[in-house]
Amino acid sequence: MKILVIGGTGTVGSQVVADLLARNADVRVLTRSEQKAHEVPEGAQAAVGDLAKPETLPAAFQDIDALFLLVPIGPQEAELGLQGVRAAQDSEVQKIVYMSVGMPPGSEHIPHFASKIPIEQAIMNSGLEWTILRPTNFYQNDLWVKDVITEQGVYPYPIGKRGINRVDVRDIADAAVTSLLESGHHGRIYELQGPENLSGPRVAEVYSQYLGRDVRYIGDDLDAWAEQAKSMLPDWMIGDYKIMFTFFQEHGFSVPDNPDAPLRDALKHEPRRFEDFAVELVEESAAVEN
Repeated sequence: MKILVIGGTGTVGSQVVADLLARNADVRVLTRSEQKAHEVPEGAQAAVGDLAKPETLPAAFQDIDALFLLVPIGPQEAELGLQGVRAAQDSEVQKIVYMSVGMPPGSEHIPHFASKIPIEQAIMNSGLEWTILRPTNFYQNDLWVKDVITEQGVYPYPIGKRGINRVDVRDIADAAVTSLLESGHHGRIYELQGPENLSGPRVAEVYSQYLGRDVRYIGDDLDAWAEQAKSMLPDWMIGDYKIMFTFFQEHGFSVPDNPDAPLRDALKHEPRRFEDFAVELVEESAAVEN
């Protein structure tokens, strides 16, 4: 089986590629740039192409049996995802595994959640074998603000006090690889989250425990967060994330296990704990300092 990974150089996709290679899978990674093509791990094949340029896709899809589809968040996310589905239908692809997002009731208005709905629908109607993964907020998002946590003693994401069930990217990759390589996952929607409900203050408390010094939660002021984020994020993303964080603060964020697609069927193990991830982040920071 030859597998094409779209989104294979990002946080989740690179883990999927690594795990596929560890299982001796035949992997091709779609990348938009020649430079990134040289960064594809040894053992994987790179294909230069762009979902925004459909004419570049047939060569990338040639001889592909299964597709892992991950579309970056952006204003054109829905259309790019639909291009990926069309390219799969036009080729010899038999199976699609798509990384969507957990969508508890009422969250569909969040822009980068809503953009995934038409992609899901197109996949379900594609006539191909399919599996959809719906993860919640990633533990690994904290790596982007690791220095703020470890050096400034602040947890800067305004996720609120009601609590969200986050998930380890490695669990997403495990579910993706299982669904790609094994049979029995057609038509399943896996809700991916960790075992713990984590409020902003609780996340800060966990980091305080393992850092051995106080880490405080930034608080729920979204305007203050947006002002700080201006130097790092484009305006459209700040607006999108404000809507998301508002939902987290008002409703929390968790998704019940799907009885028709139990998470353990995809993971083959218990979901990873946030505390274990926090220990890794702290140890990695200490190693860099030394």
